Amino acid sequence: MKKKYCIISNITLLLWYFLAMTGVYFGNKYLVTSSYKDEWLFMIIPLIIFIIFIIKEKLGKYILLSWLSMWFIIQFLSHEWYTIFGSGFMGTKEGKIEYFKDAIKFINSETMYIPDVYHIILHILIIVAIVTTAIYCFNKNTAR
Repeated sequence: MKKKYCIISNITLLLWYFLAMTGVYFGNKYLVTSSYKDEWLFMIIPLIIFIIFIIKEKLGKYILLSWLSMWFIIQFLSHEWYTIFGSGFMGTKEGKIEYFKDAIKFINSETMYIPDVYHIILHILIIVAIVTTAIYCFNKNTAR
């Protein structure tokens, strides 16, 4: 796989994640709330790691893959775990449902936590970035 596909998937992920810094609102609903005050560091970390990947590719690609994998695990435990198992490590299922009640969703439920549209797309983009980065890291025929 060419480096450009890895770069495209990671830039797309960073741009999508940047929406969480500004917030996207539609009347009384939101795609994602502005979390700049609480999570600005979590925007800086992947940005710096991506820059390291661009500048120091041999080491940077493994750092990037490690970061993406950790990020996905954290997201999985924060969202999908609640959907699959009905409870989790980061608060109650009811607290999750209440916290995301005004988020735009594909499916609304008052009894089951189902991730909102923003997080579903974020998780898909993280998986795509992991796959493209892993293929780029471990493909012996990688075109540089």
